[in-house]
Amino acid sequence: MSLNATPRGERTHITVFGRSNVGKSSVVNAITGQEISVVSPIRGTTTDPVYKAMEMLPIGPVVLIDTAGLDDEGMLGELRKQKTRELIDRTDLALLVIDATAGVDPFYEELLAELYDRKIPVVGVLNKSDARADAAAAQAEAEARLGLDFIPFSATQRTGIKELKQAIIDALPQEDDRFRIVGDLISPGDVVVLVVPIDSAAPKGRLILPQQQTLRDVLDSNAIAVVTQEDQLQAALNRLAVKPRLVITDSQAFSKVAADTPKDVPLTSFSILFARHKGDLNELVRGARAIEKLKDGDRVLIAEACTHHRQSDDIGTVKIPRWLREVTGKQLQLEHVSGYSFPPDLDRYALVIHCGACMLNRRAMLHRIAETQAAGVPIVNYGVLIAYMHGVFPRAIELFPSAMKAWEESDGPKK
Repeated sequence: MSLNATPRGERTHITVFGRSNVGKSSVVNAITGQEISVVSPIRGTTTDPVYKAMEMLPIGPVVLIDTAGLDDEGMLGELRKQKTRELIDRTDLALLVIDATAGVDPFYEELLAELYDRKIPVVGVLNKSDARADAAAAQAEAEARLGLDFIPFSATQRTGIKELKQAIIDALPQEDDRFRIVGDLISPGDVVVLVVPIDSAAPKGRLILPQQQTLRDVLDSNAIAVVTQEDQLQAALNRLAVKPRLVITDSQAFSKVAADTPKDVPLTSFSILFARHKGDLNELVRGARAIEKLKDGDRVLIAEACTHHRQSDDIGTVKIPRWLREVTGKQLQLEHVSGYSFPPDLDRYALVIHCGACMLNRRAMLHRIAETQAAGVPIVNYGVLIAYMHGVFPRAIELFPSAMKAWEESDGPKK
């Protein structure tokens, strides 16, 4: 993957919802200008979500998601609807597509209420407007029924595309720092040292995604990046003519890097930066206090958003379980899950330990945190957990005043 290719997790997620056969796939194809989704008059042609990444100025990188109809029928239909509804959890903007020849029914009222309940901005699309002589009346009816503006649209005639793109731009909040990972912590000309271990877990010929993205953000900030391995950190620091503004390390090298980094140089990890960038760092810091409260027999869920080939010293299945045993001295029941969904019975866990979420967008990670809060279960991510267990709290979060306050107010064990 090249450094200037924006990963899906960093893109604004625009999801297309509606009944089967209203033309959702045609809308996606018209917006992208490509035949991405299969189009057919047969109901249920789209079975699994279809993703298309594109640039939409001035928003920047987005991903359009075509979905199965939420009124799909049968056993497979129920599974498709479940997959479609899961997409709501990571949707930044919803396109609600209605067939101008069919009109509005209670299905759309319920769907719109759910989207609004999740605080998701919605743009209405009145597709097949060319197929109805009184399209203006259909538009007025839909707008009055749902209280939502609709863009007259014809995927076949390619009309309404410009207006729809403008409506998307207007509906999304303009956040200049939406993609910043470390840029708000540094200034042009600052030296930032990135500690990147190259071991058996490192992918051949490339850096892992959080390292790539952090490096790119440093460069975008016109700062100077120095990349080194943990056993060369002292030599790298000694050769610098100026004190670095910040040292960022892979979490697994925290202990050595903390020992080798002067106390007056701020230190954090890629995973902690992503905890702030993708989710709620304060809540994840609070979750660290649950580690010392674990008891024999407690269930702990280790959750990863992606699947990967596991090495013999895998972080989620080998290292974290070992560190938990060493730090807590307890016999814990560890369970693992990967993918976009949590188990339905979260309340049976004493703690959820989550990966760095590099493959999730911010809304999806915040939803996961909200799920654990609703279940009354603390959650911590890999970076925060490792920093705590390796004795580098609170140094690893000193850069973030609100996280420090959350840690101090939690009355958790100070290490």
